[in-house]
Amino acid sequence: MEEKDLLKLSAKELTDLGVCPTCLNRKYNGAIFGDDTDKRLYLDDDIEILFVANPRAVGHLCILSVPHYHDMSEAPDELNAKIMRFAKVLMHLLCEVCGAERVYLCTMCDGLANHYHVQLIPRYKGEERGSRNFVKPRGEYVYDPRVVGEFRSKLEAFSKGE
Repeated sequence: MEEKDLLKLSAKELTDLGVCPTCLNRKYNGAIFGDDTDKRLYLDDDIEILFVANPRAVGHLCILSVPHYHDMSEAPDELNAKIMRFAKVLMHLLCEVCGAERVYLCTMCDGLANHYHVQLIPRYKGEERGSRNFVKPRGEYVYDPRVVGEFRSKLEAFSKGE
């Protein structure tokens, strides 16, 4: 199958074929997952941070490696450390800016062509605690310019050591 034909397949179908949908999406400027500029909070040579398009909670975030690694075990220690540093900052921001009570951190490595990513799923006051938060129904991402702007500015300052 030619690479351009792969763009017609779903992320699940690509993964089952051993093709990383995240890498293909980046190569073809959003051809798989669409334009994510309203969700992207931070990007450098190592990591990308964005709000999830189909979140399990308001503020559901994803930190992805830019280079392709299947999971944390394949990534260099420096990259893993950077992801965890940013995750900690994001957890604080989710509590401060979005009002989360706690934030769950998880990573998954499903399929033949998983792309290393960490998810941060906020839990809000009154919601049940525990692992069921990882499988809450997905909703629609709602762009909030105030929240996006605050996250972007604080992440930019953090990345510069401010």
